[in-house]
Amino acid sequence: MADFLLVHGAWHGGWCWRRVSETLCGGGHRVHAVTLTGLGERAHLLSSTITLETHIADVMCALESEELHDVVLVAHSYAGMLGTAVADRLPSRLRRLVYLDAVVPSPGESWGSTHSTTTREGRLAAARASPDFSLPAPDPSVFGLSGDDAQWVQRRMTAHPGHTYTAPLDFEPARVAKVPRTFISCTDPALATVDGSRSRVRDPGFWSGHWQAGSAIVELRTGHDPMISAPHELSSLLASYA
Repeated sequence: MADFLLVHGAWHGGWCWRRVSETLCGGGHRVHAVTLTGLGERAHLLSSTITLETHIADVMCALESEELHDVVLVAHSYAGMLGTAVADRLPSRLRRLVYLDAVVPSPGESWGSTHSTTTREGRLAAARASPDFSLPAPDPSVFGLSGDDAQWVQRRMTAHPGHTYTAPLDFEPARVAKVPRTFISCTDPALATVDGSRSRVRDPGFWSGHWQAGSAIVELRTGHDPMISAPHELSSLLASYA
């Protein structure tokens, strides 16, 4: 039995983990799916005052309030920024950090730093055009979803706080690297904004060589939202880290 803390990516909420949570709980594990401020059932809190540190605090407070120790922290997509921060600040609380098709930053980078100039400028223009500096949700088809799954996600996605996109994260790679890490690469179809991280985690020199020790790469032949498109395969993989 293990404790899992599941952290969703941009535009999502704790709701996206429903199928995975049910499977893991059915296997006797304890699961907590956090919803970040301004998203999901907390969308009424969306404002231009939300920052990257707000979301880091959301995850760290979940660790404290749920009294989670030796936890498997699963960070999806944008939440790779948050997982990296938590591993830097509270490494002793983590059994493993799972980057689920997630951004893996270098020190001093923002989430947006890992994207192409065209993507970055387009997202920032959309944020400036919104009343609360937020990023509008894309069509679920970009995550490889279709049919009922795409409709389910479309109904639930909400705008994402825009200031989390440009905020840099400072951390010590050697400290983060003390936590065992897995990068799960979702390849069918592969989301282009994750390509940079896919390349980085295969680079022996990434994080000045610290990344390689204690890290693993696993491929899932599904789209960017495997908790929805391949929940049983993902649950089985996560359970193996217990």
